[in-house]
Amino acid sequence: MRDIDSFYSHWLEKAHEDADVIEELAKMGPGEERTDAFCRDLEFGTAGLRGILGAGTNRMNVHTVARTSQGLADYVNKTFEGKRRSVAISYDSRIKSELFARKAASVFAANGLRVYLFRELMPTPCASFAVRYYGCGAGVMVTASHNPCQYNGYKVYGPDGCQITSAAADAILAEINKLDYFDGIYQTDFDQGVASGAISWVDEDAVSEYIRCVKQQSLLGGEKVNQNASIVYSPLNGTGLNPVLRTLRECGYTNISIVKEQEKPDGRFPTCPYPNPEIREAMALGMETAEREGADLLIATDPDCDRVGIAVKDRKGEFTLLTGNQVGVLLLDYICARRIELGTMPDRPVVVKTIVTTEMARQVAQGYGVETVDVLTGFKYIGETIAALENAGEENRYLFGFEESYGYLSGTYVRDKDAVVASMLICEMFCRYRDKGVSLLDRLEQLYEKYGYCLNKVLSYAFSGSSAAEDMSAVMDRLRGGVETLGGRHVTETLDYAPGVNGLPKANVLKFTLGQDGTVIARPSGTEPKLKFYLSLSAQSKEEAEALALAISDDLNKMIHKGE
Repeated sequence: MRDIDSFYSHWLEKAHEDADVIEELAKMGPGEERTDAFCRDLEFGTAGLRGILGAGTNRMNVHTVARTSQGLADYVNKTFEGKRRSVAISYDSRIKSELFARKAASVFAANGLRVYLFRELMPTPCASFAVRYYGCGAGVMVTASHNPCQYNGYKVYGPDGCQITSAAADAILAEINKLDYFDGIYQTDFDQGVASGAISWVDEDAVSEYIRCVKQQSLLGGEKVNQNASIVYSPLNGTGLNPVLRTLRECGYTNISIVKEQEKPDGRFPTCPYPNPEIREAMALGMETAEREGADLLIATDPDCDRVGIAVKDRKGEFTLLTGNQVGVLLLDYICARRIELGTMPDRPVVVKTIVTTEMARQVAQGYGVETVDVLTGFKYIGETIAALENAGEENRYLFGFEESYGYLSGTYVRDKDAVVASMLICEMFCRYRDKGVSLLDRLEQLYEKYGYCLNKVLSYAFSGSSAAEDMSAVMDRLRGGVETLGGRHVTETLDYAPGVNGLPKANVLKFTLGQDGTVIARPSGTEPKLKFYLSLSAQSKEEAEALALAISDDLNKMIHKGE
């Protein structure tokens, strides 16, 4: 058991860099607040760090960032030589993101690493791209993705531009654990680091090359389409504004309006407290704007611009949100069809999806003779699959990768999901179908008619407090104890991914198969204290599928709250 008061006193004496931390420590009395702030070190893993902003070892602040950066610097210096002893850094619009990015750069530079830092906030895929562009040993993206405004995070990339592997995360963590939060952290003055050349700004050529690689994924093939569709775009107060607008405009889409309230970077996210395009509330203002302006298409990217959500008009002229699975299936279908039409379909093509992503993707892929590869949840596993194909000299086999949580990637120029390329392809697909008198909803219905109706739904259960991880683990243990029925359907098979399944890494995931009616997958979130259930249900009609989903939800509620 940690001596909370000892840790607190140490921070009270040593933490003098951030006025907000100093003030919070001064006001922090004994009790639950102090215990939660110092009960543990903020967890570091393959997703890096992510947590609530504030004072303490269990918070995101300049000191946890500096300590992590020192550990990462020690790892890079021990692991790489020459040009690889360098780090690329990007950051989003969140509170203190720029401060954390500069702090990391100052630590890396003091440890003899060359630093490439974006001059302004840029999307997550740009961090992955910069690592590859400059040949760095590592990359850092300061972001908490779509979490609420009180969060921030620190994602780490390896030399291939993928999020770090478990082995690398363990090695970096071993270096971090050797360090105190204040003593033994080497830092240089940021401005002196820039003046000396140890810290370099990412140049415009790199940004232009990224945009060029995005535009290369277009499948118009010289075909002329009417690109005058009225598009409303929202960056949700994040990083997407400049790269998304630049890409779309250079591709010929000029009739674009911006959701003014969500245009400028603002880490408070005043109009959408949960800035996630998966959440209807985050899209509400964009839909109001699109309806008011009589637009044809709404696109919104999350704060670090690696996820994208869309809304389109239904037959009544009202805007309808599409799910990540629906958009992914539409893009997969479009990419496969166009590659065949253009004669650019490779031999033995591959689409990669996560295990919680709709099985309808496999059916669509099979319809085009495309192999489907399933990976664990997290886009890093899609990136690792691309890397494996590249190492085998088969990189061209990769067509598309996506996950149900609104993340997509066409092309291999980065190793993470990219909402810039997804936005471009969505606009292209939308306009091309529009020229033929077909809406995206029409095309989706055509696919349902061909492959059968599929309902995909995510149920999330939030946990709080210092016991959140323990409480989620207890629920998973109860589920492992045996589930015979869900929603009145017999569980015909239970698959536990903890020992590793089909060559996949071990994972705290359970999959329940309900015969021909579909599957339910349970897993704790890797980025926030939530237990998620992914429903992929087949039925004769939408109504029947939704009734089954409701019955399953009722059963899960009872299982989760059992004993309360």
